[in-house]
Amino acid sequence: MALPPAGAVTPAGAAGVTRRAGQAGARLHASDLHLRLGGRDVLDGITLAIAPGWTAIVGPNGAGKSTLLRALAGLLRPDAGQVRLDGDDLARLAPARRAPRLAWLAQQAETSGELTVRETVELGRIAHLGLLGTPGARDAAAVDRAMALTESTDWADRRLHTLSGGERQRVLLARALATEAPCLLLDEPTTHLDAPHQVALARLFARLARDTAAPRCVVTVLHDLPIALRADRVLGLDQGRLVLDGAPHDAALRRGLERLFGGAIRLATGADGATQVMLALDGPDLERG
Repeated sequence: MALPPAGAVTPAGAAGVTRRAGQAGARLHASDLHLRLGGRDVLDGITLAIAPGWTAIVGPNGAGKSTLLRALAGLLRPDAGQVRLDGDDLARLAPARRAPRLAWLAQQAETSGELTVRETVELGRIAHLGLLGTPGARDAAAVDRAMALTESTDWADRRLHTLSGGERQRVLLARALATEAPCLLLDEPTTHLDAPHQVALARLFARLARDTAAPRCVVTVLHDLPIALRADRVLGLDQGRLVLDGAPHDAALRRGLERLFGGAIRLATGADGATQVMLALDGPDLERG
């Protein structure tokens, strides 16, 4: 059964799809985004608003998740539609005004060169200092906090290229955190991480997003559904369309996720009330319907 188009408002429980009209206090707004790459629609009429909190974007391979995140970051200009950051048209916002407000972590970030770990994290302060500014005590403190949050302080003097993939990922996340931007856009931030550090990052995302003094917009593209379902809000993409939008505990969202992944997963409520994800390895047919 095909999922309904993203523009359709589906009643609760119908086809397992939930939609939200908007988010109070939203920082990022995307309006009717369309983008074609390689002769196909990779974003097809996506409209959404993102407020402070943790939003996880999920979907099968090729659904358009990373493309959407790059469009929200202003790194890809859509063929039609608009992205606004705090009301400002992102396409017209000068880099110097955008950088302190929006931080980006790429799925495959550049890690070559002879920079040390601390020097790499300090690059995040360019958002405030520019290329020629002199770092001060506030900048050093921001770098210290970012490295402590990602447990990378002990590697401060090591060269980035000597670290493992998981260690580099934590350093690059620290660089994004060092910007102190209120909006964080993170493309598969748990890549290369072992289970303990995946859990630690999930807790960190929740902490940043739910900080009562200064809650951030944390938007993550994730393949790890158990982590995604710890977010405040889950968006499901399929073939460039937004087809799911709801809280992890919503029954309609759970049914929609099972359908989105072609019956290859099953969702259940654990004893602690959290959603558990299981692979349907005993299913007769894992093809998408």
